[in-house]
Formats: sequence, structure tokens, C-alpha cells
Amino acid sequence: MLELIEVSKEFGGLHALSSLSLTIDEGEVVGLIGPNGSGKSTAFNVITGYLPPSGGKIVFRGEDITRLPAHQVARRGMARTFQLVRPFLHLTALENVTAGVLFSGADGYSRRAAEKRAGEVLDRVGLAAKANVKAVHLTIIERKWLEVARALAGEPKLLLLDEFMAGLGTSDIPRAVELIRSLNQSGITLVVVEHIIKAITSTCGRVIVLSAGQKLAEGTPAEIVHNPEVIDAYLGSRHAHGH
Repeated sequence: MLELIEVSKEFGGLHALSSLSLTIDEGEVVGLIGPNGSGKSTAFNVITGYLPPSGGKIVFRGEDITRLPAHQVARRGMARTFQLVRPFLHLTALENVTAGVLFSGADGYSRRAAEKRAGEVLDRVGLAAKANVKAVHLTIIERKWLEVARALAGEPKLLLLDEFMAGLGTSDIPRAVELIRSLNQSGITLVVVEHIIKAITSTCGRVIVLSAGQKLAEGTPAEIVHNPEVIDAYLGSRHAHGH
């Protein structure tokens, strides 16, 4: 479904990504982990067209999307969330998601149909009761769920989640894990950037580890948490022994 071939991204003299190659197959849930500054968010930005790569090639569903801008990538069936949520604060939750439907380029949506779709998505993420509440009055956690709802608005085939569990309370994380599983079961392929390793190991069939803009390791969650290089670079021995 998605392939990165020797993708690089430079900022001045800084190599944020260095010849990164990876594949995501249809139907997978893939974790993307690594220490801060390892290139995870840069990879998301390059994949989704928010930043042009300095080199390499990106193929999505058989099409070269390397130089496409973000809105054209989205219209081909890819969506993402951001670490810093950015709702339209003075629109309601329903209006936020309705805008996402209308701007996604999904075919055939009238305003009324878009609102219906938005209501269904809000229900799916547990925000139906907040549909008519302005985003400015939502809690930070509720805004995170709204961010996911907006990403789902255009019915993506591939969803990239950028640390959407960060800041969630202990009681919210099982709900987030269940949502990922539910989305995957409904036919959405997911790539998940997350620092909560337990969430990664309980949802992802495969994990890719980045370090300094390069792929350090790749494998099943069990293989990754016991990989000496990953333990040294990221997890720490105490964490690994806990798994």
C-alpha cells in the first residue's frame, strides 16, 4: 500500500531522514517508534505531503506521490493526526468534522450528507454527546478524539496516528487501543507513532524503529522489545525486561 524508497529529508545541514526505506502492506497496523528527534514526525510530514523530501521516492497504492501536496495526497485516501491538535475552536465538534468531510474530496457529499457522516464518526470515537459543543469548550483529551474524528472524516484507506495517546489518562488508553483495533477491522491500514510501548505491543503486528533518521530495526513487537540495539538506543534494559 505504501512504500518509501531511499527517502531523505534535510534541513540545512541536518539529516532528519537518511535513505529511509520501508513498506506498509494493506491491512496492517504498524508501529513507528524511536527516541525524540529520530525522524518519526518528519517521516509522517514527508509521507503526507506536508514537507517535500530532499531525495527518494514515495509510492502510495501504486502511484508515485513524492511531489504531491498534502491536499492531493489526502484525496488519494491518506489521513493523519497531529501531535498538537488544531481544531477550529469556535466551531462545534460536528461542524469541525463536517468541514473535514467536505474538504477531504470524498465524492458525493452534500452538506446534509456530510453532517450525517460527521455524526457517525463522532459516535465512533465516543464524542456523539459533544456534537454541538464548540471545540474551545472541549477538554484537551476530547480535542484529541476530535482530531481522530476529523482524520476519519474522508474515509481514508491509510491512517497515520501521531502520538494521539500522549496525555491520555490511564482509563482512556484501553479505549484508544480498542479504537485502533476497530478501525483496522473495518479495513483501514494504520501506522502508529507512539511512546506508550504497551499500546504499540498490544495493537501492532509489526514495529519499525527509527534512530537519527534511519531505520534501526524492524520486526514483531516481541522481537523489538528484546532487540539489544533497540534496548540500547531507546527502550532501556529495565523496560525490556518488563516485557
